Amino acid sequence: MLEAYVKKILSSDVYDVAIETPLETASFLSARLDANILFKREDLQPIHSFKIRGAYNRIVKLSLQERERGVLAASSGNHAQGVALAASQLGIHATIVMGLNTPAIKVDAVQRLGAEVVLRGDTYDDAAQHALKLAHEDGATLVPPYDDPAVIAGQGTVGVEILNQHEGDPDAIFVPVGGGGLIAGIAAYVKYLKPRVKIIGVEASGSDCLNQALIAGRRVRLRTEGMDLFADGASVAQVGNRPFQIARHHVDQVIVVTTDEICAAIRDIFDDTRAIAEPAGALAVAGLKRYVEETRGSRRSYVAVVSGSNVNFDRLRHISERAEFGERREALLGVSIPEKPGSFGRLCQALGKRAITEFNYRLNDQRTAQVFLGVQVHDLEERKHVVDVLHKRGYVVDDMTDNEMAKLHIRHMVGGPASSAVGEVLYRFEFPERPGALRTFLSEFGVDWNISLFHYRNHGAAWGRVLVGFTAEDQDRRALRKYLDRIGYRYWEESTNSAYRMFLV
Repeated sequence: MLEAYVKKILSSDVYDVAIETPLETASFLSARLDANILFKREDLQPIHSFKIRGAYNRIVKLSLQERERGVLAASSGNHAQGVALAASQLGIHATIVMGLNTPAIKVDAVQRLGAEVVLRGDTYDDAAQHALKLAHEDGATLVPPYDDPAVIAGQGTVGVEILNQHEGDPDAIFVPVGGGGLIAGIAAYVKYLKPRVKIIGVEASGSDCLNQALIAGRRVRLRTEGMDLFADGASVAQVGNRPFQIARHHVDQVIVVTTDEICAAIRDIFDDTRAIAEPAGALAVAGLKRYVEETRGSRRSYVAVVSGSNVNFDRLRHISERAEFGERREALLGVSIPEKPGSFGRLCQALGKRAITEFNYRLNDQRTAQVFLGVQVHDLEERKHVVDVLHKRGYVVDDMTDNEMAKLHIRHMVGGPASSAVGEVLYRFEFPERPGALRTFLSEFGVDWNISLFHYRNHGAAWGRVLVGFTAEDQDRRALRKYLDRIGYRYWEESTNSAYRMFLV
């Protein structure tokens, strides 16, 4: 199987539109990790993504009759741009179906390349189903983003370049995974020529379709309502069949990373290149960092594919905010202090010379005050040390660094108790972020439930996050949960969350 793919890869027509991207040493990250770290800069492609390779290689092979009928594609954005550019270069009409949550920068880019854009659904799979329907109706050729031999072969040219550019053999190549086309192409070529080089896939937590498939021994479909769409370019519910057949035999490992780790990796890429990767584009770097930390693979040579840089500007606020958590460089603490003169100063003295990143205060009663505190630290050990120091000084401390409700909501709304909110229960919700989504969310509650607290913040992420308090007597709470189950939003009850208890009750 590998030999056949290698022949297709070596005969791929990609360089009519794609460029051979550089393999650059990441000096800062290399020094930090005590290893030779190199970035394969696919963000430098004409569409700022590797996807142009596979798209062009597939479309250029169409017959004259197929070209006249046009092409169709479903994509979260980067494959869309690849198809649009390839079709434009070849004089072919292209229709692209994109999810409603697709960043505007990607939609605009596709339209500028001359393609017709149709927005449909919340996930790639929703868009793919609609594209399939249109292909049946119009007779256009559907260009798959990953589950196609020509697409896989086009993406495999990345592996050719890495081996040609790297002096000697790298110890491992880290590859972002969505549907699996890129890792399948790289694995097919690299494992055929250099079987000792490790191929390691990296997926986002909540979108780990390849990881789940390898665990199960078969392709599985993730529940779309539970998928994390932050790394939207790699948010796929089911890995492609052909990529899975290659990956199950030739991918050595899959690492699953968090949103915070992805944000930290985006900053690492920026520090070394001054380029801003999109979340999916930074997956490989996030996985590489985790791998080095866990294996202590010092002085080894690792390649990470920086796969794209099509990121909405307004998402940078969220990325910057969460990057410190991804690096474990910020601790969020809830601290109770005596309500008397000099308490703030003594708390600051206890923290020493550490930088305070956030300081929110709320009077609790005449004896105590609650402080929501952000402190700059270097790592997890220092964070634990800070908590221990405060405990020894007699402070009551709650470490909220890993408390999602605290990070997403409480830090922006430190307040106090509402005396009239009798029987309050607290829920945290998520919904795909798109125009009108908040209005739709609010309309679901009608007039049946009294809302005592509400916090929403649009921070540029793919998901809208809302914190809602309801006043409901004990006999009504079961009915409330049944109602929430019925309307279908992802939710978590947060009534016992320590951040809520400390700052809002």
